[in-house]
Amino acid sequence: MSAAFPSWRTLACGLLVTTFFTLGSVSAQEGAAPAAAAPAAEAPATPSLEELATDVGDLQAYVNNSARVSEAGKSKIAGPGPGHNAWQMVSTALVIFMTLPGLALFYGGLVRKKNILSVIAQCMGIAGLVTLLWWACGYSLAFGAGNAFIGDLQYKFLEGVSPYATGAGYHWISDAMWAMFQLSFAIITPALIVGAIAERMKFISVLVFTAIWMFVVYFPFAHMVWSTTGFMCGPLNPEAGIKAIDFAGGTVVHMTSGWSALVLCILLGKRKGFGKEPMAPHSMVLCAVGTGMLWVGWYGFNAGSALGADGIAANAFMTTTLAAAIAGFVWGVLEWITRGKPSVLGFCSGIVAGLVVVTPGAGFVTANGAVIMGLLAGVVPFIAVAYLKKIFGYDDALDTFGVHGVGGTLGAILTGILASKDANPGIEGLLDGLLMEQLKAVGLTVVWSVAATVVITIIVKVTVGLRPTPEVEEIGLDLAEHGEAGYEH
Repeated sequence: MSAAFPSWRTLACGLLVTTFFTLGSVSAQEGAAPAAAAPAAEAPATPSLEELATDVGDLQAYVNNSARVSEAGKSKIAGPGPGHNAWQMVSTALVIFMTLPGLALFYGGLVRKKNILSVIAQCMGIAGLVTLLWWACGYSLAFGAGNAFIGDLQYKFLEGVSPYATGAGYHWISDAMWAMFQLSFAIITPALIVGAIAERMKFISVLVFTAIWMFVVYFPFAHMVWSTTGFMCGPLNPEAGIKAIDFAGGTVVHMTSGWSALVLCILLGKRKGFGKEPMAPHSMVLCAVGTGMLWVGWYGFNAGSALGADGIAANAFMTTTLAAAIAGFVWGVLEWITRGKPSVLGFCSGIVAGLVVVTPGAGFVTANGAVIMGLLAGVVPFIAVAYLKKIFGYDDALDTFGVHGVGGTLGAILTGILASKDANPGIEGLLDGLLMEQLKAVGLTVVWSVAATVVITIIVKVTVGLRPTPEVEEIGLDLAEHGEAGYEH
C-alpha cells in the first residue's frame, strides 16, 4: 500500500475514533441537566470518508517526510511540520556553531598567539559579510530558477521567502528555515579558506576576496549542485548536464574552498620566516576544543541535509559518526608508525578529514561505506599534509587544501563508488554510470575554482593589496590590524 493512501484498517480506525468522540459528545449533552433552558448545540459534522482519507494521508506524509496528498492550500496540516522544521532549526544553529566558535577556535589554536584574534576576526567578518550578501541577492542567485549555472533575482532581499510557506527546500520545512540553513553553509565555506592564508593576509583583503569569490564561485556552485535547475543536480534536475550527487557539500563547500585556498596561498606567498623559524600551534587545547565543536556541529551539516527528521537523517548521522571517529584513529596510528608518537593535532586533523570525506555521501552510503570512507580519510589527506606539502613547498598554513581540498575530492569520488539504494532509495536511478558523473563534477569544480581564484586574487592585489608589511607581520596581525591582543600575559 502506498504511503500516500491509508489502508482500509487505518480508515476504519479513523472512523471509529471519530464516531466515538461524536457519540460521547452527544451522550454528555443528553445526560446533563441544564439549570436553564438553552438552545441545543449543533453536533459537529462527521467528516466524510474522502476527507478522512485526505487527513490521514497528510498525517502519513508528515511522518514519512513526503509530499502532502491534499490539494494545494487545502491541507489541515498547513505550513511547516513541527518536528521536521524543528530539526531544521537545530541543524542550522549547529552549522553556525561550526563556524563560531568551532572553526574560529580550531584555527585560532593552530596559529601563533600573536595572530589568534586575526583568525577569529576573519571568521566573524566573513559571517557578517556573507549574511548581508545572502539577504541582498545571494540566496536568489543560488536558488532562484535562473539557468543551469546561476539563479536569478526573484528572491532579492528575501522577497517571497515566507516562514509560513513550504516547498522551497522540502515538503515540511519552512521556506525561511531553508534559506537560513543554506546561509549557514555559505558562511562557513569562505571561512575555511582562512586556514590556508592565516597570519599573512590583510583583513580588508580577506573581505574583498570573499565578496568577489561568493559571486564568482560559491553562488554558482550552490545553484549548479542543489537547485532544481542546476547543471550538476542529478537528484532534482532531469535535464542536468552532469548527473552527480552531493548530499551535503563535497563539491560546493570543501572542494571549492580547498582548491581556492591552494591557489590563494601560493599567489600570496609564504609566511615571513616560513621554514626558518618555529611556527607550531600556540594552543592545542583550543584546537582540540574547536575540533569537538566542529564534530558536533557537523551533524547539522550532514544529518540536517536530509531536510527532515527521517531515516535518511539517521543514516547521515550514523555515517558521519563512523567516518569521523575512524579517520581520527587512523591518522593518529599513522603518526605513531611514522613519527613514533600519536599527536593530538593528528587526531584532530583526522577527525576533520573524516567529516569532510563523508560529507558528499553521508546520506547516500551505508555504514560499511562510511567505514571505508573513514579509513581512506585517515590515509590520503595524511599523505597530502605530511608529504605533498613538503614536496611542493607551498605554505598551506593550517592545511585547508590537504584536508578540505584533497578530502572533499576524495569524498566526491568515493560517493560515486559507494552510494547505495540501501541507504537512500531515491538515488537508485542515478547509480549506473555515477562514478563517471562524479569525476566530471570533480573536474569542473577544480578547474572553475582554480581559474576563478587566480583572477580574483589579481583583482584584490591591484585594488587593496594582499599582504601587510613585513613589520606588521612580525608584530602580529592582532595588534596591528585589530588593536587587541589575545593574551595580555
